[in-house]
Amino acid sequence: MAPPVFETCHVACCANRTPNVVSWGRGGTVAFGTCNSVALYNPQERTIVAVLNGHTGRVNAVRWIHPSDSGLERHLVSAGSDNRVIVWEAQNDTFIQLVDFTGHTAPVSSVDGIYLHKSQILIASSASDSSVRLWLCSGEKTGETECLHTLSFGSGFMMDVSLALLPGSRVPIVACGGDDSRVHLYVLNHGNDLQKALTLQGHEDWVHGVAWTSIGGELLLASCSHDCLIRVWRLCAKSGMDAHSDDNPSIIKMKEDIFQVNEQDVSFKFAVSLETVLAGHENWVYGVHWHPPFYRDGERHQPLSLLSASMDKTMILWAPEDDSGVWVEQVRVGEVGGNTLGFFGCQMSPDGSMIMAHAFHGALHLWCKHHNDKGEWRPAVVISGHFNAVQDLSWDPEGEFILSVGSDQTTRLFTPWKKNDGKLLTWHEISRPQIHGYDMHCLAMVGRFQFVSGADEKVLRVFQAPRNFVKNFANISGFCRERLLMTGDAAKLPEGASTPALGLSNKAVFQDDLVQKSGEDEDRFNRVSDQYQESYFHPLNMTEPPPEDHLLQNTLWPEVQKLYGHGFEMFCLAADRGGTLVASACKGTKPEHASILLWDTSSWRQVQALSFHTLTVTQLAFSPDSKFLLAVSRDRTWSLWKHNSTSESAEHFSLFAHTSKASAVHTRIIWSCDWSPDGTYFVTCSRDKKVIVWGSIGPEWTNLDIKPCSSVLDVGDSATAVAFCPVFHSTKSYLLAVGLECGRILLYKWTHGLEPEPDSDWIFCGQTDGSQSHCLAVKRLRWRPRAGRAGHGHRGEVTQDEEKNRLTDSESSWAQLASASADHSVKIFSINKQAL
Repeated sequence: MAPPVFETCHVACCANRTPNVVSWGRGGTVAFGTCNSVALYNPQERTIVAVLNGHTGRVNAVRWIHPSDSGLERHLVSAGSDNRVIVWEAQNDTFIQLVDFTGHTAPVSSVDGIYLHKSQILIASSASDSSVRLWLCSGEKTGETECLHTLSFGSGFMMDVSLALLPGSRVPIVACGGDDSRVHLYVLNHGNDLQKALTLQGHEDWVHGVAWTSIGGELLLASCSHDCLIRVWRLCAKSGMDAHSDDNPSIIKMKEDIFQVNEQDVSFKFAVSLETVLAGHENWVYGVHWHPPFYRDGERHQPLSLLSASMDKTMILWAPEDDSGVWVEQVRVGEVGGNTLGFFGCQMSPDGSMIMAHAFHGALHLWCKHHNDKGEWRPAVVISGHFNAVQDLSWDPEGEFILSVGSDQTTRLFTPWKKNDGKLLTWHEISRPQIHGYDMHCLAMVGRFQFVSGADEKVLRVFQAPRNFVKNFANISGFCRERLLMTGDAAKLPEGASTPALGLSNKAVFQDDLVQKSGEDEDRFNRVSDQYQESYFHPLNMTEPPPEDHLLQNTLWPEVQKLYGHGFEMFCLAADRGGTLVASACKGTKPEHASILLWDTSSWRQVQALSFHTLTVTQLAFSPDSKFLLAVSRDRTWSLWKHNSTSESAEHFSLFAHTSKASAVHTRIIWSCDWSPDGTYFVTCSRDKKVIVWGSIGPEWTNLDIKPCSSVLDVGDSATAVAFCPVFHSTKSYLLAVGLECGRILLYKWTHGLEPEPDSDWIFCGQTDGSQSHCLAVKRLRWRPRAGRAGHGHRGEVTQDEEKNRLTDSESSWAQLASASADHSVKIFSINKQAL
């Protein structure tokens, strides 16, 4: 079998910002919704093992369906803003879409499932159409589905649902927590008749989470609310002896609510009583998760515990004391600081050694229990990524890390990291250079440790890596630290950066500031101005990837310059290969606003404004030799600007060639462009589904000679990103990657001079499959600037030039492609030349 063209190397993503979107399976796999997909994450290997694409709207809820025995889960249920509920089934080490339920008329916010007899699966879902639906599907035959019941709550909403089987029977019971501050219990009797059992009162605000667990022939139900409290209810079978004990005044018992269930001409009575009220959180409690006791050979190996997550930025682990049975707080973790706004939900690993929360800003937080004398819980490494559309990304010039910016108002840096044993290499976010107050749109690398970023503001910001990052990166990558620190300028580098209160500019922190700050800690609040301290920097010595709290506070880069000149929101950026010039463009509806500004990086002054386009310039690209600047625009044209080599000219660039409405081949917005590695050709792609390679450029060519030199490639969908591979090319043959609006990425080989049949010069090499593709538009494609896979080369105290020469033959046949998408993810693919 031929090797796959695309091998997924890394997926950077995070959980959606909804309460019920994370679920931890018995096999150790964490399933969570990310944008319109469901990601399966292995916390031990720290990698995304699969991405399930099927929803067309945001995934709001994910639940593993636990079998009644100790076996592993085979089914997963998800629900989303596309009003659908999907059941996924594991088949041959992959998950396929088994059932797609449609019926809700508004986004589905919560879902749960249990197994019934004969492999049937009962699904409960709640939606913002004020209804709860019960669905029945077969786990064996695809397509056999039925909506058993629809519960309407008028103008109210059920925030969460949970399913269980009544003790000693196969009768399902569903608990619904609503905005009426109540918990509603419904029983599905024999014959699929739905019966209202009880309404549990006590909460004083919205009930946001409910969860059942079975213990000792009884059921426990936990409910959490905006009233900052958690209530635990006990449900047990009511026998005749229990009825006599109620008449004994010497026995003190909680008030019980009793309901009756009929199953095949047999009646059962069940009693529900309040077990305990847990008060400890100081803000809304959004999630609860049971960790049931585990028995082996009749002995209990793990105690019963309940995990809760709150908007007060903490998780609490509760458990009853062995002697008194009183529920007490066992562990409290959290207080991650920064700009987080608390936790939406929580989960516990099957063995109870790890607990996880997902935060308001989408980040996953993981704590592991250390088996020392104190039994401490410590933050651990977990996957991270953007929680909104990723707009742009760039490799560093040496191809060892990636910078990305997104509409979540952050800039993030990802790099490969090997575990201590050196066997497993995974990618991680090791720095968050910029946390902004505006949505980010573009960035450009200027040298290895400096970049420019643009956002929904009229200002460009320049950032420089601090000393602490460079030291840590040297340890991670294995490159010579002295070389990375640029010896001569090392003393001038700040140690780190911090963000002032209510500010957007990262302030440099020097070594002297750290010494002075430590001496001021004792009388920190003696002055009024110190009562509003910034999130202050603490130096890191990274022995493993940093957790979320360090990323938020201790990995910022200092801002060294602001660039003013544009009149509207920034849209695109480009830097020449030497890092001497930066070109920028903003959103524009008139020619004066659509100008391209050029900046000299030595002084950060504006040196020229290039005016031609009438609408927003969507992408800019310097040629490899920096002699040309290419711009494409919403006005459906491109322009080519040539560098003036003579010192007599006051203008750095002058218009060399362009298309007009009469000569334009593209009929819609041109989204992207790129240069061939040798600078001989450039490529454009457009919403009109066309990809075109344009003429040869050289000393003997004039502006009249710039014309299409390829046939028009129709890729079947709006083409939103394109990139030439800088590695796999020959004199007339080039490899291109094309990103589509649907999320797929295509690979083509283009050969110059093949005629006359249409498209004969284009050879299709492969595409991402359904699990590898993005589920929304590809925003940017970037090839690694040199051959090999990042992190797979020689490591040790070597210089960068030595590193380039140490690629093995096997590594030289690899190239890597990074993609940014509106689906909130950054993906890195490895391409093997032998598979093309």
